[in-house]
Amino acid sequence: MDEFAGDEWFATLNASLVVVGPLPVPANALHRIVFHLLDAPGRAPHAFTITLQPAGASAAPGDHLAADAVVRIDFADAARLYRGDLDSATALREGRIKVNGDVGVVVTLLDWLLQARGPGA
Repeated sequence: MDEFAGDEWFATLNASLVVVGPLPVPANALHRIVFHLLDAPGRAPHAFTITLQPAGASAAPGDHLAADAVVRIDFADAARLYRGDLDSATALREGRIKVNGDVGVVVTLLDWLLQARGPGA
């Protein structure tokens, strides 16, 4: 498996996001969710942005000033969440994930995004 939040990981994630298919959002929708990775190691980005549009989604390192929501999560928990070793509901309940902004964007699209993990993720 590619190193979480590394260059190959972004390439693999973006390829997976294409396979997942169109998003269930209005035709003119554009949403950005920034994931701030707390305690990220020096080799990893401090944040990444997922851009969601009707045709699909893409992920890129860095943050975006026009984010609809900002998710703050420890780097290790983000990796566990991505691998499926941590349930998002549990992480929210335990305070491991903090969301600022439009929580509805995150909640509505979380299941769709988790499909992007693909087999073996």
